[in-house]
Amino acid sequence: MLLSLIAGIIVLIDQITKYYIKNNMFSGESIPIIPGIFHITYIQNSGGAFGMFQDKTAFFIIVSITAIILLIFFYFLGSNNLLVRTALAIILGGAIGNLIDRIMYQKVVDFFDLRIWPIFNVADIAICIGMGLLLLDMFNNGNKINSNEVKESVEG
Repeated sequence: MLLSLIAGIIVLIDQITKYYIKNNMFSGESIPIIPGIFHITYIQNSGGAFGMFQDKTAFFIIVSITAIILLIFFYFLGSNNLLVRTALAIILGGAIGNLIDRIMYQKVVDFFDLRIWPIFNVADIAICIGMGLLLLDMFNNGNKINSNEVKESVEG
Protein backbone atom coordinates (compact mmCIF):
# COMPACT_ATOMS: atom_id res chain seq x y z
CA MET A 1 0.00 0.00 0.00
CA LEU A 2 2.76 2.45 0.97
CA LEU A 3 4.66 1.67 -2.24
CA SER A 4 1.77 2.38 -4.59
CA LEU A 5 0.57 5.42 -2.64
CA ILE A 6 3.93 7.20 -2.51
CA ALA A 7 5.03 6.19 -6.00
CA GLY A 8 1.60 7.06 -7.42
CA ILE A 9 1.57 10.54 -5.86
CA ILE A 10 5.06 11.26 -7.22
CA VAL A 11 4.16 10.04 -10.72
CA LEU A 12 0.97 12.12 -10.65
CA ILE A 13 2.74 15.33 -9.55
CA ASP A 14 5.57 14.69 -12.02
CA GLN A 15 3.27 14.11 -14.98
CA ILE A 16 0.94 17.02 -14.13
CA THR A 17 3.86 19.46 -13.89
CA LYS A 18 5.36 18.19 -17.16
CA TYR A 19 1.97 18.40 -18.88
CA TYR A 20 1.54 21.98 -17.70
CA ILE A 21 5.02 22.96 -18.92
CA LYS A 22 4.57 21.25 -22.32
CA ASN A 23 1.22 22.94 -22.88
CA ASN A 24 2.07 26.42 -21.62
CA MET A 25 5.66 27.00 -22.73
CA PHE A 26 7.67 26.49 -25.86
CA SER A 27 10.88 24.48 -25.84
CA GLY A 28 13.76 26.67 -24.70
CA GLU A 29 11.51 29.27 -23.07
CA SER A 30 12.69 30.46 -19.66
CA ILE A 31 10.65 32.31 -17.05
CA PRO A 32 12.67 33.92 -14.26
CA ILE A 33 11.16 33.26 -10.84
CA ILE A 34 14.15 34.69 -8.97
CA PRO A 35 16.19 36.32 -11.78
CA GLY A 36 19.65 34.82 -12.16
CA ILE A 37 18.98 32.20 -9.46
CA PHE A 38 15.84 30.18 -10.23
CA HIS A 39 14.01 29.97 -13.55
CA ILE A 40 11.41 27.69 -15.06
CA THR A 41 13.07 26.67 -18.33
CA TYR A 42 11.43 24.12 -20.62
CA ILE A 43 13.85 21.70 -22.25
CA GLN A 44 13.53 18.19 -23.63
CA ASN A 45 16.36 15.93 -22.54
CA SER A 46 17.04 12.89 -24.72
CA GLY A 47 19.91 11.85 -22.46
CA GLY A 48 20.35 10.73 -18.91
CA ALA A 49 21.47 12.58 -15.80
CA PHE A 50 23.02 15.94 -16.66
CA GLY A 51 22.16 15.36 -20.33
CA MET A 52 24.79 12.63 -20.73
CA PHE A 53 24.41 9.95 -23.42
CA GLN A 54 22.05 11.92 -25.66
CA ASP A 55 19.67 9.99 -27.93
CA LYS A 56 20.15 6.61 -26.18
CA THR A 57 16.41 6.27 -25.48
CA ALA A 58 16.24 2.47 -25.85
CA PHE A 59 19.15 2.08 -23.44
CA PHE A 60 17.49 4.32 -20.84
CA ILE A 61 14.16 2.53 -21.21
CA ILE A 62 15.84 -0.82 -20.56
CA VAL A 63 17.81 0.57 -17.59
CA SER A 64 14.64 2.19 -16.17
CA ILE A 65 12.57 -0.98 -16.47
CA THR A 66 15.37 -3.00 -14.85
CA ALA A 67 15.65 -0.46 -12.01
CA ILE A 68 11.87 -0.50 -11.48
CA ILE A 69 11.84 -4.29 -11.25
CA LEU A 70 14.74 -4.24 -8.77
CA LEU A 71 13.11 -1.50 -6.67
CA ILE A 72 9.89 -3.50 -6.41
CA PHE A 73 11.85 -6.67 -5.63
CA PHE A 74 13.83 -4.99 -2.83
CA TYR A 75 10.71 -3.29 -1.52
CA PHE A 76 8.84 -6.56 -1.04
CA LEU A 77 11.74 -8.87 -0.21
CA GLY A 78 14.04 -6.44 1.54
CA SER A 79 14.02 -4.60 4.79
CA ASN A 80 11.00 -3.94 6.99
CA ASN A 81 12.66 -0.62 7.83
CA LEU A 82 10.08 2.12 7.13
CA LEU A 83 12.72 4.63 6.01
CA VAL A 84 14.19 2.20 3.47
CA ARG A 85 10.77 1.20 2.15
CA THR A 86 9.74 4.87 1.85
CA ALA A 87 12.98 5.70 0.04
CA LEU A 88 12.46 2.84 -2.42
CA ALA A 89 8.88 3.99 -3.09
CA ILE A 90 10.06 7.57 -3.71
CA ILE A 91 12.77 6.41 -6.12
CA LEU A 92 10.25 4.14 -7.85
CA GLY A 93 7.88 7.07 -8.41
CA GLY A 94 10.68 9.12 -9.96
CA ALA A 95 11.85 6.25 -12.16
CA ILE A 96 8.32 5.62 -13.45
CA GLY A 97 7.75 9.35 -14.08
CA ASN A 98 10.81 9.64 -16.31
CA LEU A 99 10.12 6.26 -17.96
CA ILE A 100 6.68 7.47 -19.05
CA ASP A 101 8.32 10.42 -20.83
CA ARG A 102 10.93 8.23 -22.50
CA ILE A 103 8.31 5.81 -23.80
CA MET A 104 5.81 8.45 -24.91
CA TYR A 105 8.14 11.18 -26.23
CA GLN A 106 11.63 9.60 -26.43
CA LYS A 107 12.71 12.56 -24.24
CA VAL A 108 12.27 13.69 -20.66
CA VAL A 109 10.73 17.08 -19.93
CA ASP A 110 12.92 19.12 -17.57
CA PHE A 111 12.11 22.60 -16.27
CA PHE A 112 13.57 23.47 -12.83
CA ASP A 113 16.56 25.66 -13.63
CA LEU A 114 18.91 26.77 -10.84
CA ARG A 115 21.26 28.35 -13.40
CA ILE A 116 24.34 26.64 -11.90
CA TRP A 117 23.05 23.09 -12.24
CA PRO A 118 21.58 21.05 -15.10
CA ILE A 119 17.82 21.55 -15.52
CA PHE A 120 15.71 18.87 -13.80
CA ASN A 121 12.13 17.81 -12.97
CA VAL A 122 9.98 16.41 -10.15
CA ALA A 123 10.97 12.81 -10.93
CA ASP A 124 14.65 13.73 -10.65
CA ILE A 125 14.00 15.39 -7.28
CA ALA A 126 12.22 12.24 -6.07
CA ILE A 127 15.10 10.01 -7.13
CA CYS A 128 17.61 12.25 -5.33
CA ILE A 129 15.50 12.44 -2.16
CA GLY A 130 15.03 8.67 -2.15
CA MET A 131 18.75 8.09 -2.61
CA GLY A 132 19.48 10.58 0.17
CA LEU A 133 17.14 8.69 2.51
CA LEU A 134 18.87 5.40 1.65
CA LEU A 135 22.27 6.97 2.40
CA LEU A 136 20.93 8.38 5.67
CA ASP A 137 19.70 4.96 6.69
CA MET A 138 22.96 3.36 5.64
CA PHE A 139 25.00 5.80 7.75
CA ASN A 140 22.64 5.50 10.73
CA ASN A 141 22.62 1.70 10.65
CA GLY A 142 26.34 1.61 9.98
CA ASN A 143 26.94 3.71 13.10
CA LYS A 144 24.73 1.41 15.17
CA ILE A 145 26.59 -1.64 13.96
CA ASN A 146 29.98 -0.02 14.55
CA SER A 147 29.00 1.20 18.03
CA ASN A 148 27.74 -2.30 18.94
CA GLU A 149 31.01 -3.81 17.72
CA VAL A 150 32.96 -1.29 19.81
CA LYS A 151 30.85 -2.10 22.92
CA GLU A 152 31.40 -5.82 22.43
CA SER A 153 35.14 -5.43 21.97
CA VAL A 154 35.43 -3.17 25.03
CA GLU A 155 33.28 -5.43 27.19
CA GLY A 156 34.72 -8.65 25.81
